[in-house]
Amino acid sequence: MIGVFLGSLFGSLALGVPIAFALLASGVMLMFVMGTFDSQIVAQNLINGANNFSLMAIPFFVLAGELMNAGGISKRIVDFSMALVGHIRGGLGFVAIIASILFAGLSGSAVADTAALGAILIPMMIAKGYNVNTSTGIICASGIIAPVIPPSIPMILFGVTAGVSITDLFMGGIIPGVMMGVGLMIGWFFMSRKDTSELPPRKSAKEIWKAVQQASFALMLPVIIIGGLRGGVFTPTEAAVVAAFYALFVGLFIYRELKLDELYQVLIASAKTTSVVMFVAAAAMVSAWLITVANVPAEMAGYMGSLVNSPLLLMVVIMIFLLLIGLVMDLTPAILIFTPVLLPLVKMAGIDPVYFGIVMVINLCIGLITPPVGTVLYVGCGISKISLADLTKGIWPFLVVHAIVLALLILFPEIITVPLEWLN
Repeated sequence: MIGVFLGSLFGSLALGVPIAFALLASGVMLMFVMGTFDSQIVAQNLINGANNFSLMAIPFFVLAGELMNAGGISKRIVDFSMALVGHIRGGLGFVAIIASILFAGLSGSAVADTAALGAILIPMMIAKGYNVNTSTGIICASGIIAPVIPPSIPMILFGVTAGVSITDLFMGGIIPGVMMGVGLMIGWFFMSRKDTSELPPRKSAKEIWKAVQQASFALMLPVIIIGGLRGGVFTPTEAAVVAAFYALFVGLFIYRELKLDELYQVLIASAKTTSVVMFVAAAAMVSAWLITVANVPAEMAGYMGSLVNSPLLLMVVIMIFLLLIGLVMDLTPAILIFTPVLLPLVKMAGIDPVYFGIVMVINLCIGLITPPVGTVLYVGCGISKISLADLTKGIWPFLVVHAIVLALLILFPEIITVPLEWLN
């Protein structure tokens, strides 16, 4: 059954079949092999896959991200970061990392983060004489922090698929996300020591205060979301609605950069992004149901049963497997496909499902910046007009940084579990 499922899935992808249809095809193939094909069952599970209250958070967080880009929030976050660290050597790289951490608390999407900040910072870095490959690399490597720090669309998908608390996933992602940013800062510090570009003057206290004031409404949104979730004021789905309304209000009435005639295009862009994610999620639920019926998790447990007695070894094996999956598959379908397969093994080994979900998301986020299927890489290439091969040369040092952070999280689960207990 494992061979049938994976063979039909990757065979369909190799033929260029879109991922949602490939998921449906693999599910139908399982039904044929089991001799239980019924189109009505496929249709019912497809509809039920999208009919989930928690998934409603996705369109609203996507809409919030689009509203932030159109309403000038992204630009003010960059200006705020420039005021803090723009004057030091390699300053624009540090600006990119800090802005990505801040923007991660707004968008929840690596692609949106990279596109929004890359469009602003990459031209600035090139104009200042930074290496274009390395500049694009640091933007892309910083962009994958977005799905780790709350709000996070991939963690919503994992929480729905695994049946674990999305709020716990959000809270548990804060420390690892900050670690990824700090790791990138350390790496960039050593890489930028040979930078000979002219440094801008240090901002005065008055200029820094002005940047803080201008960015204050943007910086309040992560506080509202995390504070509301932590205090039990609203659920993750309700938090997404709050984020969308707040971004709309700030863009229209505070910053006044969002015009009413632009709202139509913002809504269309949000609908397109949402439709892709939701269709993949619905198709993955069909496969997940059939994987369970076909007893695939039990087969996997039979193959890897000896590892269940060693949680650390099991985590290492699973993480290596997911790193390889990330090379050939995007983040969203990988979470939806492999969560129902791997989670029973994780529970048998006594590993906290919330901890596993956070590490799994981080692992698959690294796949977003690894060729040949790294979605974020293609966004960076499109902005900076360089080839994928050139960008790969510029991003590999940052891949090493993220790999080190991932290894630390695997070796020391307490980095996630202890702060999560305190936050709860």
